[in-house]
Amino acid sequence: MTCLLDQLKQYSTVVADTGDLDAISRFKPQDATTNPSLILKATLSGQYDRLIDALVETVQEKKLSREDAVDEMADRLIVAMGHLILEQVPGRVSTEVNARLSFDVDASLAKARRLIALYGELGISPDRVLIKLAATWEGICAARVLEQEGVQCNLTLIFNFAQARACAEAGVFLISPFVGRILDWHSKAQPDKTFEPEQEPGVQSVRYIYQYYRALNYPTVVMGASFRNVGEILALSGCDRLTISPALLQELDERQGRLERVLAGNPERNSRPKPLTEPEFRWSMNVDAMATEKLAEGIRGFDSDQQKLEQLLSERLGY
Repeated sequence: MTCLLDQLKQYSTVVADTGDLDAISRFKPQDATTNPSLILKATLSGQYDRLIDALVETVQEKKLSREDAVDEMADRLIVAMGHLILEQVPGRVSTEVNARLSFDVDASLAKARRLIALYGELGISPDRVLIKLAATWEGICAARVLEQEGVQCNLTLIFNFAQARACAEAGVFLISPFVGRILDWHSKAQPDKTFEPEQEPGVQSVRYIYQYYRALNYPTVVMGASFRNVGEILALSGCDRLTISPALLQELDERQGRLERVLAGNPERNSRPKPLTEPEFRWSMNVDAMATEKLAEGIRGFDSDQQKLEQLLSERLGY
């Protein structure tokens, strides 16, 4: 009998949620995703020290101010890491726009275009990159423009159906609805309650989004993310893509058993509703305490790790 990971790959595209090149090489995912937290972890591991040293030299030659130099260094580092990851995967890498730009459409667009340009300098075409943006209203608006420019996007930190619906209506290529962080919130709110994977609110959220997209024939890819255990992953077998941490990839690789496909395309085709308006989107988020809290927490967390990364790079630049 084949391991669960090999069986899962028959039903869903497996994506590595890491910047660890060794893990990517071992588990052979189709794609890989990164975020500021994963970039910081990879940087601290020492795996990219030579790369950082080379980038320090490049940036220092530009004689920029401290702020501009650190920004340039951070951009070049995440793109260079993405380049190395793309040598290991046949598909794409997701590269995230600075989280502190999550409420600024123009700044998000400028940063996304800058990242794509830097990939271009390394000979990487846009069709191998997904620009990651937080699924705020502003992030979705920026993604709409980028998609029209031929730059495909991965909208992340999705906790509420309105976010998923607005992304599909904006023509976003891929969304990353979170599973484990939704469980975290409900477990904290109801500490005496236990959830089986099939009944977890995060699992049910992804299933609903997937079936909604298929029923209305939206092409937007659904990629379940933020898993806490293998049970959640198995409960979403058949989802378009699943981005999984190295620890859970290893567990799937080591476990035997029979894996059944849970999600499948819905042949039913319904008429699409009118697109969500900004007030409707914001109200839906406002009345959903979990989504509001987890989105804000996620953005703050990514910004915190971005600041740590920038401090480290500032020191390496000699400031």
